[in-house]
Amino acid sequence: MNKTERLLIPARERHTEIVVVNSRFIASIAPAFSVEAARDFIARIRTVHPDATHHVPAFIIGHGASITEHCSDDGEPQGTAGRPALAVLKGSGLGDAVVVVTRYFGGTKLGTGGLVRAYTDAVKSVLEGLPLAEKVPTQTVMLVLPYPLFERVRMLITEQGGQMLDENFAENITLTLQFTIQKLPGFQDALREVSKGSLQVNVIGSNPAAIFPVSETL
Repeated sequence: MNKTERLLIPARERHTEIVVVNSRFIASIAPAFSVEAARDFIARIRTVHPDATHHVPAFIIGHGASITEHCSDDGEPQGTAGRPALAVLKGSGLGDAVVVVTRYFGGTKLGTGGLVRAYTDAVKSVLEGLPLAEKVPTQTVMLVLPYPLFERVRMLITEQGGQMLDENFAENITLTLQFTIQKLPGFQDALREVSKGSLQVNVIGSNPAAIFPVSETL
């Protein structure tokens, strides 16, 4: 499955800064699963930088054909800030994402073209190397195993792309794990092989749209 077919989102909040002719452009990005969440993030960034000249927001809620998008120039000349920021965000393939570019004016006007380049580059800077997650159907499972198999099973969890949610060490070890629906069968097969058929997982929950980290970045 390529990136355009996956429901990719920012894995976490991130901030970067560039300087253009003495003006500081601080780009902040975060996951947001509703318009309200996006607006809350924008408001928070405003409180973090109360003395900034502009806070230019852009967000995309949802994925594919079912999205809500918004941008604003926040006092910059029309079309020089919000639309360039949104264009870069859209081009990234991300959904459920909000970005704010905070500008501290450095005393020199950049002109229309300079502003477009500055806001474009600011969003590109925060996207470059951004850790990603995806919205995927997952299953949560419980596994009880003896101590001698723990290290080998822990390696299997990593190899099969699982997440360890909880560990309980008593007479045996009880693990709570999360796998994407696509990855779980492979883990079950590997588990049977390493335990000679003595171990199996019990499915205890499912989530049709869980947030699951992925290894690649933008």
